[in-house]
Parts: sequence; C-alpha cells; structure tokens
Amino acid sequence: MDCATQDNLCKSLDITTSTTAYFPPGATLNNKEKSGILDRLAHHRWLLFFHFGKNENSNDPELKKLKTLLKNEHIQVGKFDCSSAPDICSNLYVFQPCLAVFKGQGTKEFEIHHGKKILYDILAFAKESVNSHVTTLGPQNFPANDKEPWLVDFFAPWCPPCRALLPELRKASKHLYGQLKFGTLDCTVHEGLCNMYNIQAYPTTVVFNQSNIHEYEGHHSAEQILEFVEDLMNPSVISLTPTTFNELVKQRKHDEVWMVDFYSPWCHPCQVLMPEWKRMARTLTGLINVGSIDCQQYHSFCSQENVRRYPEIRFFPPKSNKAYQYHSYNGWNRDAYSLRIWGLGFLPQASIDLTPQTFNEKVLQGKNHWVVDFYAPWCGPCQNFAPEFELLARMIKGKVKAGKVDCQAYAQTCQKAGIRAYPTVKFYPYERAKRNTWGEHIDSRDAKEITTLIYEKLENLQNHGKRNKMLKEKGIQSLLHYYCRMNFNDVENEEKN
Repeated sequence: MDCATQDNLCKSLDITTSTTAYFPPGATLNNKEKSGILDRLAHHRWLLFFHFGKNENSNDPELKKLKTLLKNEHIQVGKFDCSSAPDICSNLYVFQPCLAVFKGQGTKEFEIHHGKKILYDILAFAKESVNSHVTTLGPQNFPANDKEPWLVDFFAPWCPPCRALLPELRKASKHLYGQLKFGTLDCTVHEGLCNMYNIQAYPTTVVFNQSNIHEYEGHHSAEQILEFVEDLMNPSVISLTPTTFNELVKQRKHDEVWMVDFYSPWCHPCQVLMPEWKRMARTLTGLINVGSIDCQQYHSFCSQENVRRYPEIRFFPPKSNKAYQYHSYNGWNRDAYSLRIWGLGFLPQASIDLTPQTFNEKVLQGKNHWVVDFYAPWCGPCQNFAPEFELLARMIKGKVKAGKVDCQAYAQTCQKAGIRAYPTVKFYPYERAKRNTWGEHIDSRDAKEITTLIYEKLENLQNHGKRNKMLKEKGIQSLLHYYCRMNFNDVENEEKN
C-alpha cells in the first residue's frame, strides 16, 4: 500500500513507518494489526502458520485445502508474519517458523505442532488439539504455584517417544477435564526452567499438586496416564513404614489379609512392577489390603524382615495361632493379572459348589438371586476365569449368591441349562415364580463388568416390582370405587321404588 496516495487509510491503521501487516481471511482494514490478531484469537479457533518475512508455503495448494477441511470444526486458518509484530511472537516463545492451534481463549490456550509438516498430519493435529485441553507452557504460565493440579510433560521436539506421547496426552486430557490441567514444556526452548526441575530425560511427565510433585513412571499411553492420576487421587497401595507395618500387617485383625511389596527405587524390576502392583491393588479393593515398603529408605528394617532380593512380594494370610506366617511369590510373571490370581488363591472359596439337587432347590426354587458359573475342570479358559468368579462372588456378597456347576460331573444339568461352551455365566433372578432353567446369559468374564450388569438388572427388577405394586393398588382402589358406586345406585333405586 502506498501511504503517499492513501494517507487517510495509513493514519487509520496507525502506520508511521514502513511495515508489513497480516490480515486474516475476512479481516477488514479498519482493524489495527496487533489488536486485530489478538482480538481474533480471543474469539475464534485458529490454526496459524507463523513465519518470518517471506512465507515459502504461502502458495502451497495442499495447505490451502486446510481451510475447507477444517470448516466443519469451526477452525479458521491463517498466516502471521512474526517480523511485522515480533513482540507477539516473542511473548509466545515462537522464534522459528511453526504452526499452532489457538482454542478461542486468546494466547492463554494454544498448542504448537511438533509433528510432520504435511497436510493430513496437520489436519489430524488441528482436530485433536482444538477438542482437547493441552496447553503449550512457558515461564509466564508455568503452574509451579497454581492451586489447581497440573500434569506437565517436559519434552524435546526431536525425541520420537516425546512426539508419540503428545496425542496420548490429548486423549487423557479429555477424560480428566475439570479435574486436572495438562501442559507441555519444550526443553529446547525453556532449558533453564527444565534444569530448575532437574529434568534429565525426555519425556519426563510430572503432576504438580501445589507443593506436592509426583513423577509419572508408567507406559506412554492415555489409559495408563488415567490409571496413574486415579491412583494419585484415590491411592490403592498403602506406603508402609516400619511402624505402620507392625501396626497394620503384623497386628492385623483376625480376618484381614495383606499383600506387601518390598522394593528399592533403584531396582529396575521394581520400577516395572510398580504400575502393575497399583493396577492389581485397584482390582482387590475391599478384599486384600495392598502395601509397599521402600527398602532403600528402611534398609535395616527390611534386613530384619529377611528381605534378600528386590522386589520381594509377600502374602500375609488371616491371623492364626501359628507363628509369624507369610507366603513369598516365586512366580515368573509379575503382571497385575498373575499377582491377583496368586493372592486370591489364598482366600477361602466364596462361591458354592452346586450339584443337580442343590441347583434345583437353591437356584431354581430358592428365594435368592443367583449367578452361576458353568465350567469344566479340563477347560483352560475356565481355570483362568475361576479367580475372577471368586472375585465376583465377594463383590456381590450379601445381594446375590454365587455358585459353580461342574459340567463334566453334571452334564445333564448343564445340558438342560442350554450350556454349549465353557465357561458360561448365567444370572437367575428371584421373582417369586419358579425360574427358567436357562436363566439370563451374561456375556462377560470381567468381575466388575458382571457386577455392574447384575446390579442394573436388580434395579430394573425393583422398579418393575414397584410399578406392578402401584398398578395393583390402583386396580384395587378402582374396584372398590366401582362396587361403592354400584351399591349406592342400588340403594337409590330401592328408595325410588
């Protein structure tokens, strides 16, 4: 624009020296450069390409497609020349060409893209980022003293595991919205801030909860991040000291049981075990108490307890008159599933072994709700499901009875129940009438899922019963009203006669 011939227009834009300005698509010339771009970022969602001077990609036909492809996501696409307003870019710590998504909250919430600069990678990033809650952090918004909890990912853009973690963080942020904020800090840009927190490897993921700092140690997946955060909010493993070990484990109540992991932080197998140990503990809540004790911190105590290796896993059964007793885990696999099966194996059976007679008397003619596992002793999946069914039996204890039928010993009973595969789980609700031998099939082998399904069925039964009772009462009232009307009419007719 020639300000010599367009003097009024240049004055309206406050142009006093030679400058370059960017106006996004649809922008009008009565907006000044800085206030105009900040205003648009505060009121709209944007995918912005930052460049310095000449933009090499300005005429790239692939990039021009983004405006159309992102229209349904209500994301506007534009370019910004940092040389025209260097203070804006420096405040965002943008010192080289890049692209970023702004989420309609101005410069408070934005995320810089660190993936490939190709159309569909950019498209996927824009869609993911704008619908998630991950923010690019810097010194001005780093949540060191924030009252709200934050998960911060310290990373380097050149690190492949770091780039692989970023989309997982976006997934996790959607599940934890309102509970935990998510941010990323580029250590190649903010080296001093990363050094302040002693970041020595990438990625390092840390949860800041005011004065408490917790480093994430699990796999780089949204699922495990969610588990880690859930465990921080509701710890499933009790951190023991020598004092609490004596009080809670050695002096436990007669019917209490414990599983304890004796570990050392420097031990790699211990580090691998920890997320599995926490996952196992969550599935055993209310059944087995789970604890851990740091043998680096309490070395003399662990030596006193004859702990000779790490990790050392011990099961402490219900107390008896015997001397101090425990069972050590010698299994090869230290995953949550294997450890849970091992621990549950020490508990007394909670389910009832049924015969044809007891199946008929208690399940089909009794006055309790039943869930039944039809199995065969030679069946591998049945053996794997057995501890899960025991867990189910304990979870529903007091509301629903749990039974098992050996289909090898009682083939006729299983045939009458329509069993064609092992294991098969069926639900037999009590509804005052004799139950159907076939029952209700439950297509799950997960104790928690089955518990949820059964409780939903019980709630439906209860609501159905209330509705029938109400209809019955209304029916009786209507009948009484009818007879009263009939008797009243008879009396009136007699008086007239």
